[in-house]
Amino acid sequence: MSPASSPSPREPATRPLAVVTGPTAGIGRAFTLRLADRGYDVLLVARDEERLHALADELAATYSVTAEVLVADLSDRAGMALVEARLADESRPVDLLVNNAGFGLKRRFLDNSVEQEQAALDVLVTAVMRLTHAALGPMVKRGSGGIINVASVAAFLPRGSYSAAKAWVTTFGAWASREYGRQGVHIMTLCPGFTRTEFHERMDVKREAVPRLLWLDVDRVVDGALADWDAGRARSIPGKRYKVIAAVSRHASLPAFQRLQFLGRR
Repeated sequence: MSPASSPSPREPATRPLAVVTGPTAGIGRAFTLRLADRGYDVLLVARDEERLHALADELAATYSVTAEVLVADLSDRAGMALVEARLADESRPVDLLVNNAGFGLKRRFLDNSVEQEQAALDVLVTAVMRLTHAALGPMVKRGSGGIINVASVAAFLPRGSYSAAKAWVTTFGAWASREYGRQGVHIMTLCPGFTRTEFHERMDVKREAVPRLLWLDVDRVVDGALADWDAGRARSIPGKRYKVIAAVSRHASLPAFQRLQFLGRR
């Protein structure tokens, strides 16, 4: 873990600290920029050390905050343990954890190896559970703190193992918000739909394969999420059309949603 090299004119001890996983692109990057603009110091967690350091330097120079880098692969239990240890360190308390890291598998379940499916499950579910567990202990002990878990509107749709993983995050978040909100910890689940980021590019999903009105702007997603966070909400679903989809999903039949092939991944 190494700090960026630009000093801050403000006293570091007075600034809150946010940990963001998957911060170098897309929703994670937008969260990181917004939080730095709000005066948070940041700890950036991802696999790509070069991109992490570039972002840390940008944050320090632009927002005069302290930005640290923790290189870790969340599909690897040893890498996950590094992040858990940092979150549980009561001598350097974390005020906000954003569990954003994730990826999708384009092919159908049986066309992926079980190792690929396991790696996705480790990042999308196991990391969220373990990092939330690590962060919650110190937060509950001092009676303050927050966690934002990035799920997906896919959580409400039966579209394979990705949807199943995001359904776990959404259900877990709803319970954790009630369980620990009364102990001073704010937990919110963000459920975006299709968002213009590298997420779909990595999966070779073409923009034109999805109806235009379903695409969301990443900055508006995060601005809306933070507005919901400021309002104390337990769930944030960006965009009226996705709010409708989530509401209708509670009543529609399974075959009806299985025919909507394009709604499988965020």
